Parts: sequence; structure tokens; C-alpha cells
Amino acid sequence: MKRFLAIALTLVMVFALASCAGDSNVNSPNAPADSAQPSTPAASTSPSAPAANSPSNPPAESPSAPPAAPDGFELALITDVGTIDDKSFNQGAWEGLKRFADESGKTIKYYQPIDEGTNYYLDAIKLAVDAGAVIIVTPGFLFEEPIFIAQDLYPNVNFVLLDGSPHNADYSQFKTGPNTVGVTYAEEESGFLAGYAAVKDGYRNLGFMGGMAVPAVVRFGYGFVVGAEYAAVELGLNVGDITLRYHYTDVFWPTPEAQTMAASWYSSGAEVIFACGGGMGNSVMAAAEAAGQKVIGVDIDQADESPTIITSAMKELAISVYDTVKEYYEGKWRGGQDIIFTAANEGVGLPMKTSRFNTFSTADYNAIYAKLAANSVPIFKDVSDGVTAKDIPVVISKVTVVG
Repeated sequence: MKRFLAIALTLVMVFALASCAGDSNVNSPNAPADSAQPSTPAASTSPSAPAANSPSNPPAESPSAPPAAPDGFELALITDVGTIDDKSFNQGAWEGLKRFADESGKTIKYYQPIDEGTNYYLDAIKLAVDAGAVIIVTPGFLFEEPIFIAQDLYPNVNFVLLDGSPHNADYSQFKTGPNTVGVTYAEEESGFLAGYAAVKDGYRNLGFMGGMAVPAVVRFGYGFVVGAEYAAVELGLNVGDITLRYHYTDVFWPTPEAQTMAASWYSSGAEVIFACGGGMGNSVMAAAEAAGQKVIGVDIDQADESPTIITSAMKELAISVYDTVKEYYEGKWRGGQDIIFTAANEGVGLPMKTSRFNTFSTADYNAIYAKLAANSVPIFKDVSDGVTAKDIPVVISKVTVVG
């Protein structure tokens, strides 16, 4: 009887396996050629929201190289805050990446984290990696810690970190891995050019309204002060001929408070305000339009944002992203390095073609730019968070700073 039951059970299993094999074409990798296959998508500009917040500790897995999937996105950009059409930092970075994608035929996608914080950024990075990213561009210093972690988690993915250098949470370790390039800018030189041009163009009552007092914004600010001073000395102005209001709003987005303060500055005599705070600049532009006064933009050419913009203190974000990504595909990847874009390599500047100066000419601009490129203009670079114009370690004799 036991032998009979064993034989019967064996026959049942054989028939069951044969039945399953008859349906195997549905999901088999050897399915017929007419089975549905994913198509290669066109370049995408729509954001992908990452999944819910990850656990307090980042994932420990270390994925292998991204698969060359036909539906993958090879180039990715992840924003820290805001979108790619912020008319400022994110947009400049996206334009450079998209230009390369358009020229090379690479697929491209951007991701907007659902909130701020290292774990949210790591979630978005994982989404990009899972979608096939080979290069991920992350604009903003808020990515310094996430990239410090991600460059080890994903050794076969390459990262371009803008405005920072990878480090751990307490700043006790700094490491730019072989799959990471850190890109920073000489904001003090760009701010210098803006302050210099404003005074040379005849403005005597200036303002600097920064966002958060992070190093990049601080460098823009004291560069602006030093540029105004340099021009005042060249023009032989008297002590106190230049007045400069100086303030940090602690935000990078439009607020009624910022607009009210800008309006107060204009009503008190300010002629032009350097709005150095991303979307916060929209508040200054609104106040300038109401007062019939002027604004200096930041990061990218903001001339189209408002007729009040006379020029913009630019970082050549699009150029630096385009060039860095292109170097990777040309076998010239500078992984493990922190690259600084300055006047010497045309990484900062003013957009003279769209600037609305009264008398400051392209020849004037080229002359002072050449001095910056030759490093013959003394501008201090070492600052800490929270520094004001009064703390700038340089003698300011012509400009009266009102903090």
C-alpha cells in the first residue's frame, strides 16, 4: 500500500509540473518576440516624488552598477528645495544638464524630495539609482552629508555636488570619493563685480539682502561690499559717499517680511538692492517695482524676471555642470577632486549682454574682470556663518555699512 501511494503521489506531481510549464511563456525571459516590451522614453522633465521617509539610519545595502535598462534615465538631478524652474540655482544646474542630454541623446530626469533632510535626500538618490542613473547632479550645500553617504552606498554611480564638499554629520570627516566631483564657486568675485559695477554706474545708496547666512551667501555679500569700496576708491569718492544696508532674511523663498523690509529700504533712499537669496529675491523685485527702483539678481541671469533687474551676480552653473558631465563621457572624470570655478576659468561673472546699466560699459567690465582673473584684487575668502559686512577683514573707508 505504501508503494502504491508513493507512485500515485509521484504521478500527481508530474502532471502538475507539466500543467505549469504550459503557461510559462507569460513571464519567461524567453517569451515570444511579440510579447510587450518597454520602449525607450524621451527625455523627461517631470519630477518623481520619493517614497515615504526612510528609517533614521540610511540603508546599508550597496547596489551594484545600474542596469542598462531601456527605460532607464541615465542623467538625474535632485533638488534640495524647490523645483528646476526656480529662476535661480536649481534652474541653472538643470539647464546645463539638459543641454548635455539634448546634445548627447541621453535620457534625463529630475527628482524633488518630499521634504528636507538627509534621509529624504537619500530616498531620492535611491530612486534615481534604481531608475538607472549613471550621473546624479545635486545642487546645494544641503547635499554635503547625503553625498558623503551615497558615494559609498553606490560606488558605480557618479555624483556632481554643487556648492559643497562631502562630509559627515558633525563635520569630523571630509571625503570626496573617486565617484564624486565637488564643485564650488568664487561667489566673492561675482559679488565684487556686482558692487563694483553698481558704484561705477552711479549708484550711491545700496543694499544687500541675503537669504540664509551660509558661506556662499556670505561670500556674495562681502564681495559686494568690497567691490563697492574698490570702485569708490577708483572714483575718488569721499568717506561716507556710499551707504550700504546689509541684512540676512534667513529664508530662500518669498516672504511678506522680506518685501516689507525691501520697501522700507527703498523709501529710505536705497537705489538698488542685491537680492541674494533664491526665491526671496522675488520679494525684493516686487518692492522695487512698486518703488520704481532697481535690483541686482543672483546665481543666473535674472533679467527676464523683472524690468527692475540691472544685472545679476552669476555663477556659471550651466557651464560648470555641462563641462563636468561631458568630462565623464570623454574619459576625463575628475573624481575625488573639489573644483573651484572662478574668474580665472570663467566660472563667475555678470551677464553684460542683458544688463541694464546707464554708463558701465563692456570695456569697463572686461578691465576689472581681467584683474580678478589675474588675482590682483584682494578679496578675502575665509568666512564663517553669520558674518556681517562689518566683520569683513578689510579696511572699508568710503562705504558706510548699515547693519
